[in-house]
This record gives sequence, structure tokens and C-alpha cells, in this order.
Amino acid sequence: MKCVILAAGRGTRMGDLCADCPKPMLPIKGRPKLAYTIETLPEAVDEVVLVVGYLQERIRAYFGDVYEGRAITYVEQIDLHGTEHALRQAAPLLDGQRFLVLNGDDLYRKDDLAQMLQHEYAVLAYHTKQAQEFGYVETYDDGSLRAIIEKPHAYAEGPVSTGTFVLDSEYFNFPPVAKSPGSDEFGLPQTLVAAHPEIVVQVVHTDMWFPIGDVDQLDAAQEVIDDFIDDQKALVL
Repeated sequence: MKCVILAAGRGTRMGDLCADCPKPMLPIKGRPKLAYTIETLPEAVDEVVLVVGYLQERIRAYFGDVYEGRAITYVEQIDLHGTEHALRQAAPLLDGQRFLVLNGDDLYRKDDLAQMLQHEYAVLAYHTKQAQEFGYVETYDDGSLRAIIEKPHAYAEGPVSTGTFVLDSEYFNFPPVAKSPGSDEFGLPQTLVAAHPEIVVQVVHTDMWFPIGDVDQLDAAQEVIDDFIDDQKALVL
């Protein structure tokens, strides 16, 4: 199974830290963030497709063609037009397949990703008291995805999207949907929601996810990374 990891962004909120280093390569305890992401993938994933752009040579040099026993393939996103546009660059490599989609910046629990693979389509949702900082996840009575409401919204607490999905290549049959009216960015969540009811997405919930979008979060990640590593070890024991 393949996993597409979105790693093309410029990391503008990181300031000078990304002047000569792509955001996914910023270090957590001396190792690139992206290394932790790849090592967290379930065993069913045997190939990683990295969507790269800004300073991509740094990413290619570190991970090469094989990393930790997984084949690595690279796809370039030249113009940054949102998550849907980034994913669609990898579409030729995903024909007729189910695949996992992750952000290259965040920290995940391996067991959550494995649980997502039990569904044909899935999104990972995290319960937080800072819901206003993220896209809020609304569900139907059967627990499937109804909407992802982008900020700003009125929800202070509840499930939010982690930007983590299991999809099938059927997804690419649906036209890209703009992140917001008039935007030149196309959103993966918006496109997926618009494909309902042809596509029904199961919401998988987690209480362990850490987004790394700015300098403060990167600093905090130096401390929380041990919790994620310990969780990984517990799965092995």
C-alpha cells in the first residue's frame, strides 16, 4: 500500500528557520520531523510518495530511494495551490489503489493510522479544546463525515480534522473544489465532502496528534516527541 505525504510547503510561519531548510526537515531532537512521520506508518505501507517542492533537494538527499525498508518516490508540486492540488500531482502513481494521505509536518500515533486502513475511506479526527484553530468535523448519525468546517467558525471544542485520510483512486474522478469561494487554493477536505454520497468517509477518532505549524509548536514538539516514541514502543512489546 502507498502513503502520500504532503511536504512541498515553504513554511512561512517558521520564519528564518526555513530560510535554508524545508519545513518537514526541521529537527526534533536532532532528526527531521519527516523521519518520525515515515517511521510511524503501519506495516501495510510499503511505499511512500513524497510530494515535494521548496528545497526538495534536502529531502531527496536524506531519504533517497529507500528509507527504513520502504520505497520512496518523489512528485514535484511546482505551484502551491492547496492540499488537493498537491495530492493530485501524485494521481498517476495511485491508479486503482487505496492509499493513505498525511501531512509531512505532524506527529501521529501508529495505531490510529492502522485503524484508518480498516475503512475504504477515512479521516482522522482529534478532540481538542482549541477547535477554533482547525477545521471542525461534523458527522452524520452513522459516524461518517458530513462536513469539515474551516476556520473561522463558532466551535470552541470538539473533533477537528488532522488532514489525514484514507482514499481510493476513485477520488480523482471528482473535480477539485476551492478551499473557499474565490480562492486559488483547492482543498482535499472540500473535494471529498462534495463527493458525498458517492463517497462515504468514516471518521476515526484519536486523542493523540500533534500539529507542528509554527516555531512555538516546533519547540513544544521537542518535549512531546518522547510520548509518541514510547507509544510506538508499547505497540511492539
